Amino acid sequence: MSNFRKAATGMTLAEHLAEARRRFLQSAVAVLVAGVVSFMVYPEILRFLQDPYCRALPRHCTFLVTNPLDGLTLRVKIAFFGGMLFASPFVFWHVWRFITPGLKAKERRYAVPFVSASILFFSGGVAVAYFSFGHAIAFLQSIGGHSLVADYNPNQYLGLFLMMMFIFGITFEFPVVLVALELAGIVSPNQLLHSWRYALIAITVASAVFTPSGDPLSMLALATPLTVFYFLAIGVGKLFKK
Repeated sequence: MSNFRKAATGMTLAEHLAEARRRFLQSAVAVLVAGVVSFMVYPEILRFLQDPYCRALPRHCTFLVTNPLDGLTLRVKIAFFGGMLFASPFVFWHVWRFITPGLKAKERRYAVPFVSASILFFSGGVAVAYFSFGHAIAFLQSIGGHSLVADYNPNQYLGLFLMMMFIFGITFEFPVVLVALELAGIVSPNQLLHSWRYALIAITVASAVFTPSGDPLSMLALATPLTVFYFLAIGVGKLFKK
């Protein structure tokens, strides 16, 4: 194993582990620094996350806390997730620099587009979740009836919001996974094209199951791009096969 790693990267196993430790520590410091910055600009981040709530219920979009520690808990959560988000380009760069020496030339050629596409599609999913969350809040408020007054706990609101953005981001990786399966020879573009009816049923069911808010608009906002991505992945797979 040591000889193989040294032959592949020019480094011994001990040097490889030392490099992994160095890059991990640098990434952890970046997350910590970004988290401290997020903690300091917490009011601005909170307003940004609160905006869908205020767009859905413009006359009443305040938060209700019932525990003295709720404010501190919320600020720490936002600092943590903000640190992960803002430091992610630096972390991804270190991951890329760590794995690149061990890749073959052909693998390295495919790796850059795949990593870039993964980040792009995940960001797209987060953006769709952000802009559709206001409609989800309005739907959930209206379905309960007009006798209910919305006074949401900020930690519960943030938990639902982050879960929705995470799920949308992960599911938007769907075309990247399909193209990878096509390149690996596990499925072919023709097989995917032949099974498109079953795929649409699966996408619809998955969108209904995995949408945290459960409202029709959010389900449609998830199912529609996934359907487009399915056929896009078929086209990209055909191009790579040429």
